[in-house]
Amino acid sequence: MKRRPTAIDLFAGAGGFSLGVEQAGFDIAAAVEFDPIHAATHHINFPLCKTLCERVEDVEGSEVLEAAGIVGRDPDLVIGGPPCQGFSLIGHRVLEDSRNALVFHFLRLVRELRPRYFVMENVPGMATGAHTQLLHELIERFEQTGYQVVLPYRILNAVGYGVPQLRDRLFLLGARVGEPLPSYPLPTTSPGTGRGNNGTVDRGLGLGLPTTPTVSMALEGLPPLEPHDSLFKSDELPISCRDEPKNTLARHLTSCEDDPTDFSYRRRDEASVLAGCRRARHTDVSVTRFRATRPGTTEPVSRFYRLPPDGYSNTLRAGTASNRGAFTAPRPIHPRVPRCITVREAARLHTFPDWFRFHSTIWHGFRQIGNAVPPLLGRAVGAAVRSALNYVPSRPERTLDLGNPQFAKLTMSQAAKMFGVDPHVIAPRTRRRAAS
Repeated sequence: MKRRPTAIDLFAGAGGFSLGVEQAGFDIAAAVEFDPIHAATHHINFPLCKTLCERVEDVEGSEVLEAAGIVGRDPDLVIGGPPCQGFSLIGHRVLEDSRNALVFHFLRLVRELRPRYFVMENVPGMATGAHTQLLHELIERFEQTGYQVVLPYRILNAVGYGVPQLRDRLFLLGARVGEPLPSYPLPTTSPGTGRGNNGTVDRGLGLGLPTTPTVSMALEGLPPLEPHDSLFKSDELPISCRDEPKNTLARHLTSCEDDPTDFSYRRRDEASVLAGCRRARHTDVSVTRFRATRPGTTEPVSRFYRLPPDGYSNTLRAGTASNRGAFTAPRPIHPRVPRCITVREAARLHTFPDWFRFHSTIWHGFRQIGNAVPPLLGRAVGAAVRSALNYVPSRPERTLDLGNPQFAKLTMSQAAKMFGVDPHVIAPRTRRRAAS
């Protein structure tokens, strides 16, 4: 291929998978996301992409192709991670869960869009117990639709792809019959054996490979937040200058150094402001408990994990909507300061660059990160498809302006009005909280 290949993201969320695939060398032409808050965030970060705020159940392939501006040819790639609560090992694993039908709408849209390749991402629970019946039926339906599924499917851990986080996800790669089959990406990094990990990272990944960056490496260069009481109300930290990090991961995430494997469009960011820094208020009792918790262990009352500076984060999770209990996600405790991490710190642990904007609230910001594919993991999967396309990527010379940053501050009603959708498409939050 000589042109830059095109991709469409279904169930796009804030855009972690979109960003990873763009970094692999694809143009994200269109995205579908039914949550207005997430759709607004995707719109900010991907100004060349047409973001459709619609339910996947209601959208037709022809509508997506029209939005993407793809005329006279098929998209090269369709990606998506259908909502996974019905499969999750954490919650109730009920095969009849109505949300599992969204997986088959992914199948339907692949059939209608006719991409050369598709990638589906989901939780590992999809490949366990009774859920394997659903997975096998899905694979059979893809094959009946004219796609070869690369088997066996793989469960990939983000820590093996340069992400300082222990996060397993199932991936399903498919190619239209007649296209070269891609291979699942091999690990590019190997987790170390730093203190505080309780042996949980010793999974035999990538022996002889470069060591995966640690928590402290990911957080390096972020300014201290404690002197800024304004961050209890705002997520924007004014910065006149800050120390440049020394390690490669943090230098890439801060745009201090070009990443030779990143083929995304550069973004023009507001250098005087670092977003995602809103602080949470903790009681004196909670602060005392957090301070007494050793890195790499779990605080016994809140059950929050304290991050080990020379180890890896536990899986960052999203909170639940009101119809699922409205619990705030259990955010990890900072490795050095007795408080929970901020959205920006979580974004670093997920390998989002500092220019990437999330919603200004802690609640929505952590929902967006907890539901996202870490960009470096998405990049590895996207690169596997790129290789099958026989495309040699290069980084575009064009630098993009982000969308209106005020979109990151919209309420659900305001975001819904912007897209012309029902403000109650997401159940209102009733503000129940996990213990802290």
